[in-house]
This record gives sequence, structure tokens and C-alpha cells, in this order.
Amino acid sequence: MGQSPSSTASVLGRLGSDLDDDLGGHSVPKSKAAIGPVLGEDAGECAAPDLSVSISDLPDECLACVFQCLGSGDRSQCSLVCRRWRMIEGQSRHRLALDARSELLEVVPALFRRFDAVKKLALKCDRKMLSIGDDALVLISLKCRNLTRLKLRGCRELSDTGIAVFASNCRGLKKLSCGSCAFGAKGMNAVIDHCASLEELSVKRLRSPAEGATAEPIGPGAAAASLKTICLKELYSGQCFGPLIIGSKNLRTLKLVKCYGDWDTVLQLMVERVTKIVEIHLERIQVSDFGIASLSNCSDLEILHLLKTPHCTNLGLVSVAERCKLLRKLHIDGLKLNRIGDDGLIAVAKHCPNLRELVLIGINPTEFSLDLLGSNCGTLERLAFCSSDTVGDPEIVCIAARCMVLKKLCIKNCPVSDEGMKALASGCPNLVKLKVKKCGGVTSEGAAWLRAKRESLALNLDSSDQEQIDAHASDGGAEENHVAFPPVPSQTAGTNNASSSRTSRSSSFKLRWGSLSSKGLMACTFRRWSSGSKDS
Repeated sequence: MGQSPSSTASVLGRLGSDLDDDLGGHSVPKSKAAIGPVLGEDAGECAAPDLSVSISDLPDECLACVFQCLGSGDRSQCSLVCRRWRMIEGQSRHRLALDARSELLEVVPALFRRFDAVKKLALKCDRKMLSIGDDALVLISLKCRNLTRLKLRGCRELSDTGIAVFASNCRGLKKLSCGSCAFGAKGMNAVIDHCASLEELSVKRLRSPAEGATAEPIGPGAAAASLKTICLKELYSGQCFGPLIIGSKNLRTLKLVKCYGDWDTVLQLMVERVTKIVEIHLERIQVSDFGIASLSNCSDLEILHLLKTPHCTNLGLVSVAERCKLLRKLHIDGLKLNRIGDDGLIAVAKHCPNLRELVLIGINPTEFSLDLLGSNCGTLERLAFCSSDTVGDPEIVCIAARCMVLKKLCIKNCPVSDEGMKALASGCPNLVKLKVKKCGGVTSEGAAWLRAKRESLALNLDSSDQEQIDAHASDGGAEENHVAFPPVPSQTAGTNNASSSRTSRSSSFKLRWGSLSSKGLMACTFRRWSSGSKDS
């Protein structure tokens, strides 16, 4: 499918030239393309049967399969070839993303008359625009009763009433993701009550009119039996989802990010009923060792993120490590508070032999705990340190000697020098990727020496502040743990501005990148690494 949209459309257009021209209003005589054996030059030679076929003979189902292999742009071009192609393309399109401005209401009937088989719908509205209201959403639900996935972004004109009617019409919904919307608990409860097949729920910045008032509990509802993933981000009244979390017995993944309130009680009640949970992500929430220790009851836990949870200490981590022996991914951001350190990591090394990925931000491990991790965790493939004051050359030497299966190593803002890089020249025989950022002791000469010794190693080194800014820009965006960086404005657009404007804007970007880069590398790096080995 390496062709451009125009080339793809032109090829398919030539194939369909024997069809009625939808725009011209007249018919074109059919031309048959022979696919039978080539006739011999001898006139007396017996001719093969005349087997010929044209694109018009291709069944609708086969043509629909071809369209499903194309991108959205190519499909739109193909729909212009003729009436038949337009009809088949519309009937075989299962995904649709629409600009959800208020004007959409006028074209909903015609739009879904053509795209009558849509199962996955995204409605997004810019915050500066007036979004669709209840009337449009209800009309969509009447036209798309087989909808299984819905994403709402910036639809602030939707109310509980509209969401409730939608849920009653689209009972087969399996995935709901909503962000920056204004409906509240009543609308969410309607979804949970009517959509018994709901498997994934993601809610971010739900701006309910009653946000400051006493929140109405959400759940458990009919969907509690089917829910497998719950993700809550930036919610003032996030704890109103407590009944839903506690009642979802088949829950596999729970993510809580920047949700207000004390979450210890919710976690303690959850683990009494939810026994199959595999992934827990806690970031910037109020949770103590009591809540973390309760997670030790989740014996199937494989992925744990404890990011910027200042009340968590070694005690909570030890409790989890001792009983969650299947743990394979562990991310910790300790905010340089020294509440999590060697004691917790030693417990992980002793009790979690399946650990494959370890990310430590603001944590100060010593050579002793790293030696145990390298010796006991024989499957450790991905390792990262950020802002760790105790990770220096001796610790890197220890890692090089002990981590035999390590494939990817990331070091940022640590007291490492060229001596540590020399240890990696002969250690970690399976290392394929190394990133070193903001480590002042590592020079370009040391990096060049390492490249010469290990030519197959992909080495990414920043040796100056300017290179750090350029590297972040070339990454195409990163996350502060899981929040995406804003995209860098186009350089070409800036060439038309005055030089003084460019200078001012450049200084502004440098300041912004400098303030954000301290944490962006780790998340950006391990987001890519983890996505490549998600099933490992």
C-alpha cells in the first residue's frame, strides 16, 4: 500500500473506467481485460478459451475487502470513482471521526445514510467552538445502533439527558472514552446501567455542573460484570467512581491519575472483590502504604506504576514485592524524597524474578541493590535511571557485569562519566540501545570510543544544553510520565516572521524545553520500548 492517495485512486479509477461515471451522468462502454493464456503465433494453434473479466465483475464483498486495506484518504478518493464504489465504500466503513461542532446536526441524517455500518465513532470539538448538543447525539444513536466504541472530546454541550438516551439506544457499546465534557454522574450511570457489554471506560476532565457539590455515586450497574479497564484522569470527584471500581469483579487494568481524595479505602475494598487485576497505575494521587500494601492481595499483578505518590515508602513496596511474584514491569517516581530506596528494591530483587522492565525516577539505589537485581532478575531487559544521585560509575560497572540479558538502558541526570561507559563496552552483551542524557561526566570522546567498540549499539548521547533541546524536538513529542508534550511549531512557518520575533520565540521554547525535559526522556523512551514489547 506504499502508493500515495492520488496514485492509488488513479489506478483504481482506471480499473473502474468501465462503470457508470457518477459525476458525468453518462455510461462508458465496458472494456474487458483478458486474463486467459496468451495465444501462440501460429494461426493453426488451438486457441485457449476466452476467459476475461473486468472490475465490474468483482463481487461487492471483495471490493469492500480492498477498501478496508486502504487508508482514510485513499478510501475517500475511491468513493469518487462511481456510484457503486461510493455505495460499497460507505457500507464497508466501520470507523469514523467527525468534527463535532454544532453544525454537524444538519448533516447527520445524510452522513449516516451513507455510512450506515459505523461501529467506532469519534466526536471531537475544539474548545473554542460550540459543540454538538443532545439532539445530534440522540440522532446519531438512532442511526448507529450497532456502535461498539465511542470517543467524546470537548463536547461540552452534551448533558446527562442526551447521554442517557444514547446509552439506551446503543446497548452494545463496549468502549467509552470521554474527555472535557460537561455531563455528570447521571449520564455515566445511564451508560453503566444500559451498556451491559461495556469493557473499557476512560474518563478525563469530566466537568460536571455539580462538580463542587456532593457527587452522586457511580456504579456498579450492569456493566460491572464486563468491565476490564477503568482509567480516570484529572477528576475532582473521581472517588464517586468507587462503587464501580469495587464492583467490577473482572477488572484487569486500573489507572488513576491526578484524581483528588484519599484512595486508600477504595483500594482496600477493591482487592477484597477484584482478584484478577493485572495492571495498576497510580500517579499524583493521595495514597499511603496502607493502600499500596493492600495491593499485595493481587497475586496476578504484572504491571505497577507508582508515580509521584509522596506518601508511599519502602514498607508498601516490600509488601507488594513479597506477594506479587509475577511482577514484570515496575515504574517508580519517588520525587527525590528518599522514602523508597534500597530496602524496597532489595525486596523486588528477591521476590520478583520475572521482572523485565524497571524505571526509577528520583530514586537513589546503591550498588548493593543493583547487584541483587542483576543477579536475581534474570529476565531484566529494560532499565532506566533518572535524577538518581547515587547511580555513578560503580553502579554502571555493576550493571554491566550482572545484567546479562539487558537490551535497553537509559540514564539521565546521573553522576556517570566516561569510566561507566567503558564498562558497557564489554558488559551487557545483549545491549542494543543506550541513551545518556544530561550526564555531565560523559563526553563526546567517551561516546565515540564506545561506538567504536560496539558498532551495533544504538547510542544516543546529549553533550550540551542545545543538543538536549534538539533531541527532544526530534523525538516528535514526549510525555511527563503520561502527559504529552505540546508539539513544536513548524520551523518553516517562522521564516516569514521578523528576526526579532524568531529570537523571542526561540528563547521561549528553550525555557519551556528546559523546564520540561527533566522527566520527558524517561517516559518517551519507555513508552516506545514498552509498546514494542507489550506482549512480552
